[in-house]
Amino acid sequence: MADTSNHRREQIRGYIRTNFLFDPNKPLNDTESLLNAGIIDSTGVLELIGHLEATYNIKFSDADLTAENFDSVEKIVQFLEGKLGN
Repeated sequence: MADTSNHRREQIRGYIRTNFLFDPNKPLNDTESLLNAGIIDSTGVLELIGHLEATYNIKFSDADLTAENFDSVEKIVQFLEGKLGN
């Protein structure tokens, strides 16, 4: 399970780096607020949600779409694992 979690974390980090961080040297801390750090905005969150739904073949409900679930890499991984049941 740790390998799966690490794989998901790296996949999410890679997506954020590729699509939102245009400076490859900018650090990306797993617990840092993506919104507060200016890494991602509300439109970016929607793009990320679409990516996660397509990648993991899941659908998020309106109740799932909160900043608490998508504000950091760590929160995204935890929320995603809860949705996937592992």
